[in-house]
Amino acid sequence: MKAPLTILLALLGLTLAARQPVLPITSYDYALPENNVSPICIGMGGLNVTNTNDFFASYTNPALIGSNDKSALLTSFRLADNDKLTFAQAASLSSALNSKQFKYFTLLTKQSAWTYQPMARVHISEMQQGKVLYYDYQLDKVQATLAASDKSWQPIGFGMNLKYLAGRLVYLHGADFIDDKVRGFSSDIGLTLQTGSMTYGVAAYDLISRMWWENYDAVSLQRRIALGAQYQSDNLTLNGGLQGKLSRSTDTTFHLGMQYGWDMGVRRSGGPRTAQGLAVRLGMYSHDFSSTSAINYTFGSGYNYNILRFDFSLNNSGLKIKDSEYLFSLGVGLP
Repeated sequence: MKAPLTILLALLGLTLAARQPVLPITSYDYALPENNVSPICIGMGGLNVTNTNDFFASYTNPALIGSNDKSALLTSFRLADNDKLTFAQAASLSSALNSKQFKYFTLLTKQSAWTYQPMARVHISEMQQGKVLYYDYQLDKVQATLAASDKSWQPIGFGMNLKYLAGRLVYLHGADFIDDKVRGFSSDIGLTLQTGSMTYGVAAYDLISRMWWENYDAVSLQRRIALGAQYQSDNLTLNGGLQGKLSRSTDTTFHLGMQYGWDMGVRRSGGPRTAQGLAVRLGMYSHDFSSTSAINYTFGSGYNYNILRFDFSLNNSGLKIKDSEYLFSLGVGLP
């Protein structure tokens, strides 16, 4: 009896497997320029592997906080006027975020940072030919950043991001229904080198990663690498860099940015100096700069007063201001 029963169970398993819907998520590529959480970075062209004055720097290069001696609590908020995703677009845009949402919460503590980020938010519910189509995918990240520096030769910084991922997919399309959870981990590494007024940086994203679905095969996140150089004077910052996939098929983006800042701090008679500053940022990035429509133009500004700071950025493709994405951040310094 055991042999026929084993065969029957095997056939039943094959039948159920054959009926299992295909997982609709086809993209696990989250380290994209437009997904950056820092308005300082976005305002300067969407890439930062060299600017230590960005309080969200651990996102793009953990090495940038290797010499940090400040503590701060920060959050950023995204506001976009994007067209609603169609059901067919959802799989290829699985990294898409809600048009309005908090993107990043981070506690910066000297040479470390502790972060929560909603990485993906896709929610679609619509009717087609009398059938309900439902797609709800979310992926959250908790991240620990550890960094250090060495000044024995030249100022060198190095750091690592360790990330824990957890998410869920609920999917209904005709007779196909999926309700599945995913958990995983990922890591980034970074390095910076400063020589005089120049700073050079490199960062690799999702270098080692794995995500385990409960009922589907495990997958890895798309690995990416970024390189950059920066010139820094008293008030002016200029940077450039590139970012691409660690694979044969590349979609490299090239980034240019600048920032000019004014130090408006004053010292009252008999009192401490009041820290106050204003910055204006400009940038652009593209795959090839072949035309205006192929270029993302960025603009941003920031203001800080003592322990409080506010930054915002605008990112648009082809100078279409009405389709711009806006990113705001608020931060407070800690003793």
